[in-house]
Amino acid sequence: MPTPLIEHRLQSAPEKPGVYLMKDAQDNVIYVGKALVLRNRLRSYFGSPSGHAPKIRRLVPQIADFEFIVTDTESEALILENTLIKKYKPRYNARLKDDKTYPFLKIDLGEDFPRVYITRQVAKDGARYFGPFASAGSVRHTMDLIKKLFPYRSCTKTITGTDPRPCLEYFIHRCVAPCSGYASKDEYADVIKQVIMFMEGNTDVVTRGLRDSMTQASEKLEYERAGVLRDQIRSIERVAEQQKMDSQPVGDLDAIAMAQEGNEAWVETFFIRHGKLVGRDRFLMEGAEGEAPGVILGQFVKQFYESATMVPRRILLQHQLEEHELILDWLKERRGGAVTLLYPKRGQYKKLLEVVAENASQGLAQQRVKWLNNASVIQQAVADLEEELSLPSPPQRMECYDISHIQGTNVVGSMVVFQDGRPRPAHYRRFRIKSVEGVDDYASMQEMLRRRFKRLADTRARGRSSDAPGPNGPDKPGDAWGIVPDLVLIDGGKGHLSAALEVMLELGLDDVPLASLAKENEELFVPHTPEPIVLPRTSQALYLVQRLRDEAHRFAITYHRNLRSKGSLKSSIDMVTGIGPKRKRMLLRKFGTVQAIKDAPVDEIAAVPGLTRSLAIRLKQTL
Repeated sequence: MPTPLIEHRLQSAPEKPGVYLMKDAQDNVIYVGKALVLRNRLRSYFGSPSGHAPKIRRLVPQIADFEFIVTDTESEALILENTLIKKYKPRYNARLKDDKTYPFLKIDLGEDFPRVYITRQVAKDGARYFGPFASAGSVRHTMDLIKKLFPYRSCTKTITGTDPRPCLEYFIHRCVAPCSGYASKDEYADVIKQVIMFMEGNTDVVTRGLRDSMTQASEKLEYERAGVLRDQIRSIERVAEQQKMDSQPVGDLDAIAMAQEGNEAWVETFFIRHGKLVGRDRFLMEGAEGEAPGVILGQFVKQFYESATMVPRRILLQHQLEEHELILDWLKERRGGAVTLLYPKRGQYKKLLEVVAENASQGLAQQRVKWLNNASVIQQAVADLEEELSLPSPPQRMECYDISHIQGTNVVGSMVVFQDGRPRPAHYRRFRIKSVEGVDDYASMQEMLRRRFKRLADTRARGRSSDAPGPNGPDKPGDAWGIVPDLVLIDGGKGHLSAALEVMLELGLDDVPLASLAKENEELFVPHTPEPIVLPRTSQALYLVQRLRDEAHRFAITYHRNLRSKGSLKSSIDMVTGIGPKRKRMLLRKFGTVQAIKDAPVDEIAAVPGLTRSLAIRLKQTL
């Protein structure tokens, strides 16, 4: 329930659009939001928590005060909300990580001999700007590329055309040397025009103009100049070929997809101009915990295009924006023309978005790898986990267990191991559940744990040291079973933990620390403690157990898919009399999948070594 003061303030809040700022007891802004009706939106936070998302349930107890700013329209509120998120960086808002002024490429057309350089300030000064880029590294990579393709000047000297001799860049064909009068103002302007067209994706126009110049140089017997132009054309065409998409030309658009995990989201953006990929960039957003993908993408679109110099006519998006109409109207205003937000379900746009989404997933995975290789962060995470779970020693060896199935079929389990905070794949194990029928995660988890820890119990019973690896080295398969883990983590809630504890007590292993991680609210449960342990959302310890849980889930899913794949192959190809393992292997080597075999002509199947036409016909009929 709100305090009397807050209740009084809620009653006096206006029924108008605007932006509100939630503050904690230290007067820090912890959340910024917008509303069409401020009074109604503010009241919703202090009502019954049953309908709140987990993120809001965590936010509300932290609210000690709030303030609001009234606007004329919801569109104005959207712009103001974005500005305030950038200013205050509230912990409960999804926002671009390390939010800063992003770099752009600038070409000042007001100069007599324009340069191409990096800037972080965009002004309405008649110059051409390209960007924003995610980092200085991204923009420098682009600069290096266009400098190799186009001979514009990179010096800062005043151009008089009277220098006695040009610098080295002229002799290696990296500058047309206007400083020595080797290129007139108009000739240099042509070079800059080519740079601009290339950045816009008009490579065909650029190469066509250069080819005309090469022909003219040849006709004038200027063979050296013609050779330089020929090499330049080849270089541009090579880059353009690398930029072409696999599908048919898709015009001018931006394609945006994301991958989300925990508190972070990795957003990947492809810039398509004239059917070619002219650039890509990626951004890390934080504060994504508990947010729907449409909300995160909406925040990204607002924050990115607020500073972008160009809003394309079409933007492909992986998820439906929660504020589609409002953001669309704002983008139209930013562009000064029509804008279409597309959510493709099929065709070339869908294929393009799948490529962007895959890049986003890979980017987030690489971010995780970087985290796992940061020794100081890992050490802090292990220390925090020891303290939070009241463990008897630092959890140097952690094992995590997960179950995977589809409606009780092909039930499998996974065991993954992290040693000193890092994955140890040599000690991973997978289990095919044998004694459980149907859907029973608790019984499946117990079978897996019995099979793993019975070996440890037997090892102890024989009096063998279980804390040290055997003589064959630490990564030999037999050694993994005899090592006592410092923490056993179960993917699940209280029920899964109770099932695991029952197995440990049954085997006499009551000294092995146990915990479970419930995915919905990322709560940790430990035996004999009814209340969950909620780690801070920014805790490195939470990030570590999430990595461990996600790796166990990935390993289980991979094994489950393999079994399903083998089952589908067995139910189709193996049903054909006369096709054994060798012929099946030849068929799959030739066609790749069962579907491809099904679609292939009979003659093409019969051409596979070892098959006859009658056997191919029988196979087609079976499939």
